Amino acid sequence: MDNWFRSKWFVRVIALALAVLLYIFVNVETNRPTASDSTFPSQSDDAQTISDVPVEIEIDSEKYVVSGVPESVKVTMEGSPGILTPVLTNRNFKVFVDLEGYEAGEHRVELQHTISPDIDAYIEPKQIDVVIEEKATEEFEVAVDFLNEGKLAEGYELGDYEVEPGTVTITSAKSVIDRIGIVKVYVDLAGLDRSIDRREVPVNVYDSQGNPLSVNVQPENVVVSADIHNPSKTVPLSVETNGELPEGYSLTSISANVEEVEVFARSSVLENIETINTEEIDLSEITESGTIEANISLPDGANVSDNKTVEVAVELAQTKTIEALPIEVEGLGDELESAFLDPENGEMNVTVSGSQEDVDGITADDFRFSIDLSDLEPGEHEVPISVEGPEGVEVVPEFEQATIEITE
Repeated sequence: MDNWFRSKWFVRVIALALAVLLYIFVNVETNRPTASDSTFPSQSDDAQTISDVPVEIEIDSEKYVVSGVPESVKVTMEGSPGILTPVLTNRNFKVFVDLEGYEAGEHRVELQHTISPDIDAYIEPKQIDVVIEEKATEEFEVAVDFLNEGKLAEGYELGDYEVEPGTVTITSAKSVIDRIGIVKVYVDLAGLDRSIDRREVPVNVYDSQGNPLSVNVQPENVVVSADIHNPSKTVPLSVETNGELPEGYSLTSISANVEEVEVFARSSVLENIETINTEEIDLSEITESGTIEANISLPDGANVSDNKTVEVAVELAQTKTIEALPIEVEGLGDELESAFLDPENGEMNVTVSGSQEDVDGITADDFRFSIDLSDLEPGEHEVPISVEGPEGVEVVPEFEQATIEITE
């Protein structure tokens, strides 16, 4: 034994062995998991579950479409922390279903993954039932469904509209393409009082029963432009009255300051409008000429661009009746006599109309009524009554002719 320690090679071997043991001890202590490591426990293997791993489909997408493949699956992985941690952090793997080489039809296939072989991976579900169908592409016309057309601003209506583009290309399984009933877009008109200028709206696809279909649409959106306008019509304005003027007055004229008005309404309303009236003016409350304001009476759904009131000019005449004015007889021969048959007493009334100033001063002395009996033979005759009266007023005699009898 003493001889061994005296040998320099023996000492060198012992020193090397001690150095190796020291290295191993230090390395193990350095890499031992600590109690503060909250990501993985100190056990040798760990298990983690990811519930939203997307599933990719490997197939000739130019030729086929696939249904039955879930959008995502749950994957549970078990392995040592040193290997599992970077996989979970980077998620540098995928889950896929390999359908290359499969023909059209129904198939049960397994989901596959690219997770490291050093990790035990479990996919749920592991197997799925898929349907592979031949892809079809067809062009469809786009219809527009205008919503709340009845809720457009008052008087406005929908005119012409355009869809750009007017058709879209739809790609899906041939069986789905055959089920397409209508392709449409929706445009809400509620409250609009102006035209729609290039509004972008999404395309919707439905089967004949109105159920939505999930298909590939190109383009996914179209542009709709629509004319929202307020139709109008120019019609005469009529002044409406009710009641009667107070006694002693007559209506010379009544008219609004405009003869026509432009009425705005939907076409269906305008069709039935031939004239527009003012609200009725009560004549019993008018005692002098002048101007009054009157509202325009509009049908439901109609409007006017300007003020809804107009000025109405009222021209009144005062009326005055003078009674029992005598009718003078002229031209009767000396040997003849005359007698009034109608009017019996040879008198009549006269009604005078004009401005209050002109009418107030008129009396019976301002009038002369006469009949001319010249060259008339004895007998019964109807002769015109000559009326003389003041100017500037309207004179209406009670009779225009008299019936007389001439005797010898």
